[in-house]
Amino acid sequence: MKNPFKTISHNVDFCVVGGGLAGMLAAISAARHGVKVALMHERPMLGGNASSEIRMWVGGAHGENNRETGILEEIALENLYRNPYKNYSIWDSILYEKVKFEPNITLLLNCSCNDAEMDGNKLKSVTGWQLTTQMWHTVYAKYFADCSGDSILAPLTGAEFRCGREAADDFNEDIAPCVADQKTMGLSCLIQAREYEEERTYIPPVWAEKISKKDLPFRMPDLNKSSENFWYLELGGTKDSIADTEEIRDELLELNFGVWDYIKNSGDIDAKNWDLDRMGFLPAKRESRRYVGDYIMTQNDVRAEGKFDDLVAYGGWSMDDHHPEGFRYEKEPTIYHPAPSPYGIAYRCLYSKNIENLWFAGRNISTTHTALSSTRVMATCALLGQAVGTAAHIAAKYDETPRGVYKNHIEELKQSLMDDDCYLPFNKRELPKLTLNARLYAPHNAKIIQNGFERPLNGDGNMWVGKQGEKIEYHFEKKEEICEVRIVFDSDLNRVTVSGDKEIKNFSMGCNIKLNQVPSSVPKTLIKSFKLETMDDTGKIITIFEEGNNYQRLVKIPIFARAKMLRLTPLTTWGSEEFRIFAFDIK
Repeated sequence: MKNPFKTISHNVDFCVVGGGLAGMLAAISAARHGVKVALMHERPMLGGNASSEIRMWVGGAHGENNRETGILEEIALENLYRNPYKNYSIWDSILYEKVKFEPNITLLLNCSCNDAEMDGNKLKSVTGWQLTTQMWHTVYAKYFADCSGDSILAPLTGAEFRCGREAADDFNEDIAPCVADQKTMGLSCLIQAREYEEERTYIPPVWAEKISKKDLPFRMPDLNKSSENFWYLELGGTKDSIADTEEIRDELLELNFGVWDYIKNSGDIDAKNWDLDRMGFLPAKRESRRYVGDYIMTQNDVRAEGKFDDLVAYGGWSMDDHHPEGFRYEKEPTIYHPAPSPYGIAYRCLYSKNIENLWFAGRNISTTHTALSSTRVMATCALLGQAVGTAAHIAAKYDETPRGVYKNHIEELKQSLMDDDCYLPFNKRELPKLTLNARLYAPHNAKIIQNGFERPLNGDGNMWVGKQGEKIEYHFEKKEEICEVRIVFDSDLNRVTVSGDKEIKNFSMGCNIKLNQVPSSVPKTLIKSFKLETMDDTGKIITIFEEGNNYQRLVKIPIFARAKMLRLTPLTTWGSEEFRIFAFDIK
C-alpha cells in the first residue's frame, strides 16, 4: 500500500537532532552567525531534562566565578527577569521563544528522528515522524549534529559509539571497574512537592511499592531542602537504558508513589501540609550511547584540567558516578570523585571519527564512562552545544568538515566563542584592532577592561568599577567607522537563586515549592541603563544609543557611525551603588 502520509522536505545548512539545552544552543549559535538551521526535537517543548516534562535543575561547574556564560547565561538572566516565581510554563516559553523566533531556525517539534540517508561516509538527510500532524519531515543538510542524548544517529549512520563502563585497564582509570560491562547510571522520574497552609491527605495507588525507613538508609527525603527533587530514586542502570526505558519507567513510578506514601503516611517525616504537586512520567536519563570522536576524553584528562590546545568548553562537576543498581544498591549509591573546576573539554571530542559531517553535543560526546560522570551535567552540555553551533558556522564559512575546523581554524573557533562570552579557561580573548588602536580615558584602572579576561580571576575582581557620573571614552586619531559596540557587564557569577528559605547557587529553576517563597530577581550588579555618545565636528555631544532596561551580561550593539570619540556612560544599576564592567570594545 502506498504511504498515505505527506512528506515535507527542508533544505538547510545545518540540521540539529535533539532540542535539549545542548541542541538548542547548537542551533541558536549557528543561526546567529548566519547559518540556516533546522532543529528536530521529539518532544512538545524544548529543554530536555531542564523542561517542565522532567524538571531537573541545571547544574554545572563548581567553585567561585565558574558559572557558565554565553547563551546559557542569556537564558538564565531572561528567566530571572521574567520569571521570579520560577513558573515552569514561563520557563518553557522562554526556551521556546529563543529558538522559535530566531530567524534562521526551522523548528520541528513533536518530530521523532527515525531514519537517515547516507552518501558514502557522509550524512545526507534525516527523516522524522511528526506525531501531531501525522507527517514525515525530511531534512537535507550539509552538516548535522546529534544532540539527542541517546545518539539516535549512531545506529542510523554507522557512526562508531560506545556504551557502558570501560575496564580500568582500558584507559588506565583507577575509578573504573576491573571488568568492562554494559551497565550505566540509572534513570529517575522526578517529584515536585508543594507546601500548603492546611493539611493535605494522600492515598497511594494499590500498585505503589511499600517503602519503609530501612529502605532509605542513605537518602532520607527532606522537604525543607530547596534542592530536594528525589533524584536518588534511580533505577535501570543494570538494564538497557534505551531499549528498557518503558519497563524502567513503570518500576520508577511504583517506587516513587511508594516513597511519597512513606513521606506522607509513615509518621517519620513532618509532611502533613505537603502535597504531591507533580510526578514526572518521562524519565530523566543520565547515560546511554556515547559517540567515538577523534579523541576520547578520560578520567585522567579531567584530573589534569583538560589543558587541550583545542579547548572549546569546560566542565567542573565532580566525577559523580552513580552505582548502576541505583536505589536498589545496599551501600552508598553515589561516589563523588573529585574533579578540578574548571577543566577543559577538547573540540576533538565533539565530532565523529568516521562520519565526515557529524558533530554531537550533550551527554553523548566522546568520553569514557568515568569522564562522562562529570561532563554529563546540563550547563556543561549547553556549552558543548554552543561550541558545536559556532563550529558549524566556521565549517560553512570555509567549506570545511568538522575535522577540518580542528586542523585549520581552531583558533578562530575559540576566539569566536569568547567573543560570544563563552569562557575558555587558560585562554585569552583577542581585542579588535579598533579598540587596541584607540586611546582610552576613564577614571580608575580602566585598562582592565582590555585584558581579554572577562570574569574575576585569582581572587581579583578584574573589572572596572565606576561611580555615578563617571564615563569611559575611546578617542581616535581620525574619524573611524564604528560597526559594533560590545560590552560585558557584571551579572554576579556567584549569585544565588533564592528558593524558599534556602539560597541555592546555579539553579535555573526550583524543586519543591514552599509557602512564602521568596522571588528571585535580576542581579543587583547588572547595569540597567546606559548610553553611548559621540562628538560632532563642532564639539557637540550626540547620543547615538540609549538603553533603559538592560538585564543582560553580554550586550552587542550594532552602530553605524563615523566618529573620533565614543563614550560609554552608565546611568543606573539593578541595585548596586557601583558600575561594574568587564569589557567595553568597538569594531
